[in-house]
Amino acid sequence: MLLKPSRPLALLLVCAVALPVAGCARNRTRADTAYVARDVNTLYGLAKSRLDRGDYQQAAKLFDEVERQHPYSVWARRAQLMSAFSYYMAQTYPDAISSAQRFLTIHPGNKDAPYANYLIAMSYYNQIADVTRDQKITGQAGDAFNELIRRYPESRYAADARLKLDLINDQLGGKEMEVGRYYQRAGNWLASVNRFREVVDKYQTTTHAPEALMRLTESYLALGLPDEAVKSAAVLGRNYPGTVWYERAYALVRRHVPNAPQSAA
Repeated sequence: MLLKPSRPLALLLVCAVALPVAGCARNRTRADTAYVARDVNTLYGLAKSRLDRGDYQQAAKLFDEVERQHPYSVWARRAQLMSAFSYYMAQTYPDAISSAQRFLTIHPGNKDAPYANYLIAMSYYNQIADVTRDQKITGQAGDAFNELIRRYPESRYAADARLKLDLINDQLGGKEMEVGRYYQRAGNWLASVNRFREVVDKYQTTTHAPEALMRLTESYLALGLPDEAVKSAAVLGRNYPGTVWYERAYALVRRHVPNAPQSAA
C-alpha cells in the first residue's frame, strides 16, 4: 500500500528552500556521489537541486555526502534529516528509516526529533500490505506511531499518528478475522475461537468486532458450547443490534438453543 506523502512531510521540503545554495553546481551526472571534496555550501546546494528536480535517490546520497565530508558543520545535522526525507520520497523506506534513526541517535533532543519519528512511522506505514500477507510491518508502524504519541503528544504529528493508528488497528483486526475464517473453513473451531476472541478483546473499536462476535457464536455452537454462543450473541445484540451480523447470530441461537432467553439472543 503506497500512500502519497501527507502534508506534514512537505514541511521539511519547504524549510529547505531557505538554506544557502551558494556555489550550487549544475548539470552533474550520477557520479556526483564519488568522493570529491567540496565546500559545504556547494555540496548541500547540489543535493538540494537534485531534490527540487525530483531525483530523490541521488539527493539522498548527496545529503549523506554532506555529513560524511563535513560532519562537524552546522549543516551536517540538517543533511541527516534531509537524507531521510529524500529516501522517503524515493520510496526507499528501509534507508529512510535508517537515516532518521541515526539522526535520533545523535540528536535525541533536537527540535526536529518529532519529525524524524514521524518519518520512521510513515516509512513503515507506506509498506503495509493487504491482509492476505504478513502483517509484521503493520505492527512496526503501530509501534512507531505509538512511540511518537508517547514522546511528543502535543506535536503537530500526533493527531495524524492517532488517525493512522485507527487504520492500523483495523488492518490488524482484519488479519485476525481472515485467519479465524480460515480455521472455521478447516473445521478447527478452537483455533477460530482464539482468533475471534483476539478481535473482540483487542480490536473491539474496529469495524470487525460485530462479525467477530457472530463468528464466535458459530464456533461455540460447533464446539457444543451453547451457553458461550448465547453470551456472544447477547453481547452482539447489546452493542450492534441493527447489524446483519446480529440477525445471523440471533437466527443461529434460536435454531440451536431454542430455550435461550429472548433477551440473551
